[in-house]
Amino acid sequence: MDEVVENDESIAVETDDTNVGELQITDLYNEHSNEIIEEFNNGIVSSLDVDVDYDKTEFSTEWLTIMEDTIRYIDNILRNPNRFIINEEDIVKVELARRVTVESIKHLSRNTNLIQKFDKKTGEVKPSKILNINKEESYDTYENRFIYSLIQNMRAYINFKKKALEGVTCAKDNKKLKYNASSKIGNTNYNMTVILDSTLEADSQDENSIDNVLERIEKLENKVTDLTGSETYKTIHKLHITLVTSPIKKTNVILKNTNFQYALKLWNYMQEHMNTETKNVKENKTEKVEGKTKDYQDEIFLLNYLVLNLYANGPARKTDARKKEVSKKIVNGMLQKLMEMNAIDKKEILDLIDKYYTVVKYKNVVNDKEIHDKFKAAIKEYVDRFNSLNLE
Repeated sequence: MDEVVENDESIAVETDDTNVGELQITDLYNEHSNEIIEEFNNGIVSSLDVDVDYDKTEFSTEWLTIMEDTIRYIDNILRNPNRFIINEEDIVKVELARRVTVESIKHLSRNTNLIQKFDKKTGEVKPSKILNINKEESYDTYENRFIYSLIQNMRAYINFKKKALEGVTCAKDNKKLKYNASSKIGNTNYNMTVILDSTLEADSQDENSIDNVLERIEKLENKVTDLTGSETYKTIHKLHITLVTSPIKKTNVILKNTNFQYALKLWNYMQEHMNTETKNVKENKTEKVEGKTKDYQDEIFLLNYLVLNLYANGPARKTDARKKEVSKKIVNGMLQKLMEMNAIDKKEILDLIDKYYTVVKYKNVVNDKEIHDKFKAAIKEYVDRFNSLNLE
């Protein structure tokens, strides 16, 4: 919007339809005399208060994200556990031997006292006892004890974090603006009270809201329970192994296997973040507002008075002579704008005014706004033509 003149001695000239709201406010001021507006403004006695009621518990969900990301790697380990073969050697009677191996024959050749009978003709050897070897897979490895211990620590850590979140409710962030004002014109008193409330509603889409965090924890607990239900975990649990403690041994498997690398990262994180990491922030206060912020509210008070007074038809309304003066300034401003652009000559201006004045004059309802709009549309048409000629 290009402003040709300023305040009561000027008129705003619009070049498009986007500033209609501003034009209406300008018209509202032009409907009243400067004396009335100044008297009302000078008589304003007002106060602006803002109440703040804030209560929020701040907590970190980093641990939860790390556990959620690590679960699948722990599951991979349990699906393909680390194990080794245990040879249990025992000398038993021949009839009790389950399996005769190469190691059994070698042992018998070194221990001939175990031979009961030997047939020189056939070469048949009949031992009284023989070495029996039982081979069994064992899950009692350091790596498996580490994973088993990690799962136990995860369960304890989750319970610890849940307890820290007990009593935490949805964040509260409420604000209230209270504006009270009064003024006087002659013997008439004007009063206005404005109360604006702002209440924070829980965002179901906020992944860090307390409800969503508790839901994520519940899902995590279910996944950990699934881990403890695996055959590998049950087998290790039956061994009644000793839990490992920090520092964790850097075996080749732990250092080089991707799954164990993620497991070790989670172990170290839990060891380093054993505090609750929750902080309650509260604020409850009433603040008196001054300066420009209160001036804005006083201006709104004035605008409400001007709107109300439009229906009063009292001394604050401008006379017909004043309206005529305002209309002249509107036309003068528009003509001045056209002359500066050199977009139209005098004859075209006169033809343009005559054309649209005749159209508007014979309408059933004629007002300054219609003339203004028609005149503005015609000017825009000529400006567009002028701009298109320059482009060509």
